[in-house]
Amino acid sequence: MFELIRTEKNARRGRMHTVHGIIETPVFMNVGTSAAIKGAVSTMDLREVNCQVELSNTYHLHIRPGDDLIYRMGGLHRFFNWDRPVLTDSGGFQVFSLAKLRRITEEGVHFQSHMDGKRIFMGPEESMRIQSHLASTIAMAFDECVENPAPYAYVKNSSERTVRWLARCKAELARLNSLPETINRSQLLFGINQGGTYEDLRIANMEQIAEYDLPGYAIGGLAVGEETELMYHIIETVEPYMPKDRPRYLMGVGTPVNILEAVWRGVDFFDCVMPSRNARHGNLFTWHGKMNINNEKYFADEKPIDPGCDCPACRHYSRSYIRHLFKAREALGMRLCVLHNLYFYNQLMQRIRDALDAGCYESFYHAHVGILGARSED
Repeated sequence: MFELIRTEKNARRGRMHTVHGIIETPVFMNVGTSAAIKGAVSTMDLREVNCQVELSNTYHLHIRPGDDLIYRMGGLHRFFNWDRPVLTDSGGFQVFSLAKLRRITEEGVHFQSHMDGKRIFMGPEESMRIQSHLASTIAMAFDECVENPAPYAYVKNSSERTVRWLARCKAELARLNSLPETINRSQLLFGINQGGTYEDLRIANMEQIAEYDLPGYAIGGLAVGEETELMYHIIETVEPYMPKDRPRYLMGVGTPVNILEAVWRGVDFFDCVMPSRNARHGNLFTWHGKMNINNEKYFADEKPIDPGCDCPACRHYSRSYIRHLFKAREALGMRLCVLHNLYFYNQLMQRIRDALDAGCYESFYHAHVGILGARSED
């Protein structure tokens, strides 16, 4: 399923084969939480901005419109007209970050919906059944995401429970994939490494979940309050214990600089709402640094957002016009900026892959790490 094509120190160039097509790695997954990218971006747009993998969320789709409906509609791919890979997050992070009055037991989590207060129970089996209904390409194991920092004893108990939950997830998905009525009987399961910011817990958890011989492994529970350098340190701590022949996924990360740094440390998959969320406020990523299109200096600027960009916004519109759209509160401005940021992220990953193919990722990294995180002077 996963080919490791070449490496440059810890950085990896790979290719993952799935029932819904090939994923070239490193890859950034474009986040459509409720089966849509916020900012009025369609799946036709996703193809135009070179999206390889779309990510949707189990919790949100279970709440609305309901996974039963999506199953009756033929699964997510048919529901939102997408023929490339889809990854579904297990819902664990949302249960712990959004849900009201949650109560964690060995069986799972009892909680109230953040939308209407409805009482819901979700455990490993329920998460797998929902994701099977959604028929995503890759399903994520149900886990508990703890905030950082958290007490050592709590994190230890939580990470150990996450391993026990993984065993149940694997067994339930195997059962579901054996049923003739299952839409995607080739659905893959990724396990999630937890352990907070404690090195020994992270290593022990990774060693335990690696024994389940899964198609891929994620590092969860980071970018939730800890310092960036600590996040990098945890990646470096866990990486030696991750199977070399399986893809590694850093969940919920991040900025272009985060991606450059994590690729250098051996990560293959990424996702984050940042490109679309920032774009909806006029905050853009470019090859000359970060820019805010609302700034007065763009009032009469005829240049595109990024002269070196070939996205739909940069091909057809000026900074001046897009700034005007924001000031006039026209939704088109938000849409164009979302398209630009998604295109930029997908192009960034393509250039990272090209650099790895050419054996020059280290020079690419050094050439861009100081620019992409800085404010543009253009």
